[in-house]
Order: sequence, then C-alpha cells, then structure tokens
Amino acid sequence: MRLTTKLRFNQKTYAQKKAIWGFIYVLPWLLGFLLFFLVPLISSLRFSFSKIQANSNGIIVDFIGLDNFKEALTVNTSFNRTLTESIVEMVVNVPIIVIFSLFLAVLLNQKFVGRTLSRAIFFLPVILASGVIMALDSTSLVQAVNDANQGGTVFSGGLGTFQLENMMLDAGVSESIVNYLTSAVSRIYQIVSQSGVQILIFLAGIQTISPQLYEASKMEGATGYEAFWKITFPMVSPLILVNVIYTIIDSFSTNAMTDLIRDTGFNSFNFGLSSAMAWIYFLAVALILLISSYLISRKVFYYD
Repeated sequence: MRLTTKLRFNQKTYAQKKAIWGFIYVLPWLLGFLLFFLVPLISSLRFSFSKIQANSNGIIVDFIGLDNFKEALTVNTSFNRTLTESIVEMVVNVPIIVIFSLFLAVLLNQKFVGRTLSRAIFFLPVILASGVIMALDSTSLVQAVNDANQGGTVFSGGLGTFQLENMMLDAGVSESIVNYLTSAVSRIYQIVSQSGVQILIFLAGIQTISPQLYEASKMEGATGYEAFWKITFPMVSPLILVNVIYTIIDSFSTNAMTDLIRDTGFNSFNFGLSSAMAWIYFLAVALILLISSYLISRKVFYYD
C-alpha cells in the first residue's frame, strides 16, 4: 500500500507535487480554523446584526438588521476617528518597518565579530514586546521605556527631533519628507520592537541566495550597491510581500481600534455594536491587504 502510494506520488508532475506539499503545509492552520475559529466567526457575524441582552434565562439575541453598523458609523463619536487614525498609523509605519528590517538584515548578513550577539539584540525587542513581558508591573523596565517613548523622548541630552527637523529643512529637504522622517524618529522604539520577525525573515531569505551570483557580479565589476539592487533586492522581493502582509496584520492586531472594540463589548456590554465594529474593522483590513498584495505581487520576482 505504501509502495503504491509512493509510486503514484512520484508519477505526478512538479507542479502537482508543489500543490500537495503546499496543502500539507497549510493543513494545521486549516484544521485550527475549522475547529476553533469558524464557529466564533459565525457567531460574531450573527451578533453584529442583533441586539444582545443577558438575563437570568441566558443570552437573548434579537435581530435588528444594520442598526449596529449605522450606530458605529454615524452615532458613535469615537469609531470613525479611531479607525482613521489606525489606518494612517499603519500607512506611515509599514514602509519604515519593512525598509528598516531589510537594511538591518543586509548588515547582519555580513561577516563581523559579534554577529550572533547583534542578531540576538535586534530580536530582543520582540521578546520584550510579548504579552508575558508587557503584562509585568507598571514599574518594570519595559513600561518605563514605553512611557519614555510615548512622552516623545527620542534622544537623551542629544540632538532632538526639533533640531533634526530644522537641519533638514535648512538643507532643502521637502517639508512632507521631513515630517515623515521626524515622526519615524519619534517612534523609533515602536519601529524597532516591531521589526524583529521581519529581520529574521529577510535574513533567512538573503542567506538562501547563491554565492555564485555575487561572485559572478564581482567578476563583471559590479559594485556592492549594484549587487544589492540587481541581485539581493529582486531575490528577496517575495519576502517583501510576506513582510508587508505580516506587518500590516501585526499593526492592526493591537492598537486603539482593538481597545475600542474590546471596551465596547466587555466594559459597556454592547456586544452587538462591538461585533459590528469588529466586522467593519475586519473588512477595512481585508481591503488594505488585498490592495497591497495586488500592487506588490506585480513586482515580485520568483527564481526557479
């Protein structure tokens, strides 16, 4: 039986084998989705069209149509503003995080003393930003760093954001670019803490590039700058797509919008409105992912 199955598998084309292994790869996620997420997802969709009341007899679900969605979009004073701010923050942060991650991965791929320690240091913020560490007492080091970052402390006794902005404006840099860069400097801890996974993905991708490509380019007289744009960047372009999608989802997973949805449901006990907010938020994230994937996938280079 096993031999027959193996022979049948070997007779399949390369594309069919890739499809089979791809299905096996996503099978754990698919089983987890069907067993643990599908029912809550359907219940959430049902609640978004209903008014939820809890009493001694249990939970009463009354269908009210689109009233919850109308309330979220037209009545609730915080939803539209918070949703807009979350999307704008994502648009600002994602390019910076991806570019920063790629830059650090290229540097960490070079051979130098202490390379392993450097890689561990850049992944350390991911551990510090984990749920276990962030749940520590407010007097912890992590909370102190977050408070300092939220307070706008960028440099300790050094060149502040205001001086940096003036320097770039005096140099003739566009004001919109200056505002974009200075806002990134103000959120440097947030950017670094959200870049650890992306750095590892880029680093793994760079290490899979054949050294013969770089040797051939060097023999042809290509500079390091040319080798990056002609070899490294095209070869890691599929990972740019992966990291953009991951960063967008990560930026939307915990922010002011998720706090508002949670507070509406579990503090105000308005589960219908909370579910409607969550579905609007879900559709907004799905639309952004769809547009981003479509635009970036057109420029992705796959090497077979």
